[in-house]
Amino acid sequence: MSRTSDQSVLLSDDPPLDLRLSDGELEVTRERIVSFIADLVDDAGAEGAVLGLSGGIDSTLTAYLAVEALGEDGLHGITMPAEVNDPDVMSDAERVAHDLEIEYDVVEIQPIAEAFFSAFPEAEGDRTAAGNVYVRTRAVLNYFVANAEDRVVLGTGNRAEAMTGYFTKYGDQAVDCNPIGNLYKQQVRQLAAHVGVPRDLVMQEPTAGMWEGQTDAAEMGLDYDTVDAILAVHVDGGLSRAATIRELNVPEEAVDRVVELYERSAHKRSMPPAPER
Repeated sequence: MSRTSDQSVLLSDDPPLDLRLSDGELEVTRERIVSFIADLVDDAGAEGAVLGLSGGIDSTLTAYLAVEALGEDGLHGITMPAEVNDPDVMSDAERVAHDLEIEYDVVEIQPIAEAFFSAFPEAEGDRTAAGNVYVRTRAVLNYFVANAEDRVVLGTGNRAEAMTGYFTKYGDQAVDCNPIGNLYKQQVRQLAAHVGVPRDLVMQEPTAGMWEGQTDAAEMGLDYDTVDAILAVHVDGGLSRAATIRELNVPEEAVDRVVELYERSAHKRSMPPAPER
C-alpha cells in the first residue's frame, strides 16, 4: 500500500507504529469528513458552523475541512485568548482565519475567567481547576454565538484525546460533533499536510492552553506517536499487554500509563449516570 510522500508528520525517525494512511485513504477520509460536516449542518437546518480557533493543528485542520464543506461564509471562527496562552499560538489562530478568508472574532476571556476566580477565590490556586475555567468559558461563548447566528458548534477532538480523556468535561467536548474524532493524532497531522496546512502548524507542539507552558506530552507523560500506537494496538486492537510491549518495543510503563488514562477517563465518554430503574 502506497504511503503519502510527506514524511514530516512523524514526530520521530522511528515511531512505535506507522499509522499513516495511503494517498487513496487520505482522499476518502477527507471526502467523508467534508460530507459529514455539510450533512450535519444541513440536517440541523442551520446557517453554518462556529469553530473555536486555537492555532493548534486540530482546530486548524477542522477549519480547513469546514470551509471546504460550507464555504468561507459558512464558518465563523472565534479566537479566545487568555493571559496563560502563548501570543504566537493565538496569532496562528488569526493567521488561519485570514488564510481561509472566514469571518472571525477575537474575544479576550481573561475578564470572564477573573469573574469566576473572584466568585470562588479558594480555587484560583488550583491550576487544573483554573485551567478548566478557561476551557469551559470558551464553550459557553461558542454556543452563545452559535445560538445567535443559528449555527452548529464544531468540535476539534481527535481519537487519541477522546480515548485518553485529554479534554475538559463540558469544555472542549461541549460541541455538536467532532469531525476528526476518528483520527489518531498522527493521522490528523498527515491529513492536515495533505489538505495544505502550512508545515509549521502541522508540526506545532500540541497544547491545551490551560496554563502557561503547558504541553500535551508533558501532561500525559508520553508523546502522541507512542500514545497513538498503544491505543491502536492494545486498547482498540485488543492485543495483550505483553504482546503490545514486544510488538511496539515500548516500555511497560508506557502501556500502563495509556491504559490508566483510558480507564480513568471512562466517565468522560459516557452520559452522566443515573440509578437503575
